Amino acid sequence: MQPYGARIAPAMEPYGARRRGMLVTVADETLLIAQAVDQALQPIGAKTTFAGSLQELSLVFAANGQPDLLVINVTGEITGYEVAARIQRCGYRGRVLALVQDLADPGVRHLAELRQAECVVRPSSANLVEEIRRLALSYATAQAAPPSPTFEPTLPAFHGIVGRSAKLQEIFSRIEKVASGDANVCICGESGTGKELVARAIHYASPRRDRPLITLDCTTIPEGLMESHLLGHVKGSFTGAVEHREGVFSLAHTGTLFIDELCELKPALQGKLLRVIQNGEFVRVGGTKPISTDVRLITATNKDPKRQVELGAFRQDLYYRIAVFMINMPPLRERREDIPLLVEHFLAKFSRVYNKPLTSVDSLALRRLMALPWPGNVRQLENMLEQATVLADTDILTEHDLFTQEGLVDASLSAAATYEPGLPLREVERRHIMRTLQKVRGNRTEAARLLRISLRGLQYKLKDYVADPNPSHEALI
Repeated sequence: MQPYGARIAPAMEPYGARRRGMLVTVADETLLIAQAVDQALQPIGAKTTFAGSLQELSLVFAANGQPDLLVINVTGEITGYEVAARIQRCGYRGRVLALVQDLADPGVRHLAELRQAECVVRPSSANLVEEIRRLALSYATAQAAPPSPTFEPTLPAFHGIVGRSAKLQEIFSRIEKVASGDANVCICGESGTGKELVARAIHYASPRRDRPLITLDCTTIPEGLMESHLLGHVKGSFTGAVEHREGVFSLAHTGTLFIDELCELKPALQGKLLRVIQNGEFVRVGGTKPISTDVRLITATNKDPKRQVELGAFRQDLYYRIAVFMINMPPLRERREDIPLLVEHFLAKFSRVYNKPLTSVDSLALRRLMALPWPGNVRQLENMLEQATVLADTDILTEHDLFTQEGLVDASLSAAATYEPGLPLREVERRHIMRTLQKVRGNRTEAARLLRISLRGLQYKLKDYVADPNPSHEALI
């Protein structure tokens, strides 16, 4: 490993110093580096914003403008290739300071080739905070980027949420009303409707916008590790706890904690979460000292939390704590007038990413897009347009580009056409999913691919069908 201070220098010449009015964004899941940078740059009048992950960069930029300096902690779980791709997708044009483990790593060298990035070996844990402060201060005062361009959306959008339908305008209004306070918010809606975008919009419109936004997805963490992720643990508290770990309540302190798919949390952990919300403090796994926490809690679920309470799967007292303010995201089929705007938005995005000169979708193709049921909602539309962009040979997407992808759309339309009029939409969706599973002989990965929804989204729906006390036997064909 290279000693601290070793670096790969950027290929471009540094800009002149600009000590006042700098904007610096720190992407760091641990917050340790973020806090060190913030403390280091306050004396020179710099403003620091935070992103808890690379995925949040676009929204941080949308809320605050592109920064003069972007500091990224490239941990073992994030490759240099991923960092480079995310920076390019965001359209970021300023300077990048990347803290890395090994300068010889191919991904790190690829990142350095962006011409705007300088890769520096991350200091050891013993002197991490002090060295990061020194590094950030020296780098910021010596090399500042050109003035930050302002964010000028070309489409009707609200904190990254694209659309102007009446239902979406109502959502925007509710976001504005709840953002100014600290009330806990619960966002409900089908998979792919944009619940996480709503959570981020609330955070970035709130007084906590300059503090961390930390996300915890209850479906991606094994049950045995969930308590550690929530509350943290002390070294040696259980087998495998080889070092101290901060939980999300520590990481989100003074900011916002977003817990996705909360209804997947097991009853025992629901009780622990309830105590943290009620008391404003927690104890790490293996610890004895209560730790105070100040977070704004936002949760999301693709299930009806009231229904889950009735089924005994979710605590009623926790429901009343998390659902102080409810936001119900409408499915895409209930706001079809937003589809042309979404198409325009995603085409502009993927044209830039894949360097394709796409300008529009022809009228026949758009008409068919408007008619689809979209069980995967906006995420399904986005995936479909991305695939079509990759395969397109002209500057206008046609029906051929969009609807020859292994017969997906034609198959879904013909299958839907066999259902009798007046059948509840939920039942139509259930039958179509079950028939698709039958076609692929139970292969859920293949079924999710054909349905153009994520595997996780398919699993949610199947769990929901099993939980339904009155399932249609016909739907389980």
